[in-house]
Amino acid sequence: MRNRYENPLCERYASRRMQEIFSPDRKFSTWRKLWVALAESQKELGLDISDRQIEAMKDHIYDINYDVAEEREQEVRHDVMAHIYAYGVQCPEARPIIHLGATSSYVGDNTDLILMREALLLIRESLAGVILALARFALKYKSLPMLAYTHFQPAQPTTLGKRAAMWLQDLVSDMETLELVMPQIKLLGCRGATGTAASFLELFDGDSEKVARLERLIAQKLGFDTVFDVSGQTYPRKLDYNVLSCLSGIAQSAWKFSNDIRLMSHLKEVDEPFEEKQVGSSAMAYKRNPMRSERISSLSRHVISLAQGAAMTASTQWLERTLDDSAARRIYIPEAFLAVDGILSLYRNVIGNMKVYPAMMNKHLEDELPFLATENILMHCVKKGGDRQVLHEAIREIAVSAARDIKETGAKNDLIERILKDGRFGMTRAEMEGLLSADRFTGMAERQAEEYANKILDRFGGERTSEEAEINV
Repeated sequence: MRNRYENPLCERYASRRMQEIFSPDRKFSTWRKLWVALAESQKELGLDISDRQIEAMKDHIYDINYDVAEEREQEVRHDVMAHIYAYGVQCPEARPIIHLGATSSYVGDNTDLILMREALLLIRESLAGVILALARFALKYKSLPMLAYTHFQPAQPTTLGKRAAMWLQDLVSDMETLELVMPQIKLLGCRGATGTAASFLELFDGDSEKVARLERLIAQKLGFDTVFDVSGQTYPRKLDYNVLSCLSGIAQSAWKFSNDIRLMSHLKEVDEPFEEKQVGSSAMAYKRNPMRSERISSLSRHVISLAQGAAMTASTQWLERTLDDSAARRIYIPEAFLAVDGILSLYRNVIGNMKVYPAMMNKHLEDELPFLATENILMHCVKKGGDRQVLHEAIREIAVSAARDIKETGAKNDLIERILKDGRFGMTRAEMEGLLSADRFTGMAERQAEEYANKILDRFGGERTSEEAEINV
């Protein structure tokens, strides 16, 4: 339909795999799997539930009768009750035992936990793919010299590989955070209305060991080793913040990378991928705007803002349960994952297909290298017997004059020629050329890039990674 709002995260940015995780089919079939797991476990612990009832429930896990559920929800204004009713319509023999002893959070919260874990594993795959692509990029350009900047003012030279190693280190830090968060995703279990499991204790005639075993059985059936030790009706909303904080960290790293690419594009040192018929501007046909990097920046900003919503929700939960978390969580949990999924696809596309222009990097170096080389020139001339104080003043005079001419008239930087013509230095052109090699000014950059990139390739080389995603638009 074209007459209703559609979420751009699905239409333009996120992968099909991530969209499927947060789709209605995945959500409501997981609800039904949870109801099956509950009934199976209750039967195993002695409740009067038949194999026929369980088989009927299994037969209708995926063929969800949405029309019945939606019509019922209009009447009862309760999504879980509507889907219990719809499920019972399809398997009437099981209707008496569906959702037995449970509250809405049994299906709602446990499903959120299951889907978040699955989504975080997909993010991990994508993140590992970007990390490996970045490590290879850093190795490829480990020795390519370029001008480095502080405050976006020319500073000492570095190499492109060293700069990439810094992007890489940020993402590795994010991966380490993700690996700390993953074990925090446990199943809520079956806790009842206030987290005391009173309803299940009643079902099992006060046998607390059976109630504890019930949770363990359900967790095992859903692929979880652990459940939360204590809870109210819902699992602790602090977990949502921890997960979104992790996603925010990835967004922060990607935003930094994309800003660097945008600055380097302005300097004409790199171009992000630009397809044969791609249009850069509706007005200026010659333009090649860094659209994908700008999109990374935009989506990252959104993810970072979503983490604040999770923080506020965690802070404002009332006692054992309140419902003011529900509407917000329906939005910020899926959107954070969908956006980071899109961000990582863009990141990998840019780093894997970026065009690098060494000649422009060299031009910027040559523009600034005369100023950067003055200390080396001074030391060289002192070693030949020159007076350090006299030569220092001479360089200061010449450098100030050359810089003024460059800024006021747009003249070419002729600082080196001025020094060569000044008899106080007594330098030959061959001596000067030896001092002006950019390799003399990049310090440990090449070694740092090589050692770190190889370390990361050794660490993540065997990781399962997702394929490079196609960029939609």
